[in-house]
Amino acid sequence: MENTLFIGKVYLRFDELPSTNDYTLDLLAATANNRPPEGAVVRAAIQSAGRGQYGSRWESAHGENLLLSVLLYPVWLEIGAQFYLSMATVLALRDTAEASISSLAGGLFTVKWPNDLYAGDRKCAGILIQNALSGNHLQSSVVGIGLNVNETDFHPDVPNATSLALVSGQKMDPDLVADTLFECLERRYLQLKSGQRAALKAEYERHLFRFGVLAPYSRPDGSHFEGTIRGVTNEGRLRMESADGREETFGLKELSALF
Repeated sequence: MENTLFIGKVYLRFDELPSTNDYTLDLLAATANNRPPEGAVVRAAIQSAGRGQYGSRWESAHGENLLLSVLLYPVWLEIGAQFYLSMATVLALRDTAEASISSLAGGLFTVKWPNDLYAGDRKCAGILIQNALSGNHLQSSVVGIGLNVNETDFHPDVPNATSLALVSGQKMDPDLVADTLFECLERRYLQLKSGQRAALKAEYERHLFRFGVLAPYSRPDGSHFEGTIRGVTNEGRLRMESADGREETFGLKELSALF
């Protein structure tokens, strides 16, 4: 990587792995006294046991998409602020998608809380960050990223999926998209490291899927309600204003968007 300072300088590529996150975590554990450098990337053409948030599987055809993990050491980030790393990462994904499809840029890509990338009302990327803690700060973070680049045939269990190729109408070179992703991720990570939390959070909120729009949602008990997304807390809870003007916050798995 010629256009980054550290992300992708160590680049481990495999034809197949069960999970790039698991491999990176094992690598980190095995080299505790001589840790891999920050920004090391583990990438696989296919994963046999790829995971998304909440333990869901991430399906991908061989070599058609980006399946990778990036090792970071955000020791300067407090545990209570770890959601900022998620915000920086998903904004980097959005930057990558917009740069890869420049002719269609201009608000097409949004962030579905907490950290999925959407094109219209379809998901094209997701992240899974696994943090190790030390005291009140993070010690290491394995940032797992799945970005649909050229996938065109999705499993029936994921009916709302899409890819950059489907959005743009043309195939792309995953290696070039990866190069762009490394540049975008490094830029957002350094933005966070430099203390620009308010700017990151404001941009994340501005690009939230359905931000400021009254829309239907459901709770885990199956009840439905209409609400308007107003933003997120510093801890990553979703701020929602109900139809009667009351504000409520939601954590992971505490609500679902209805389409």
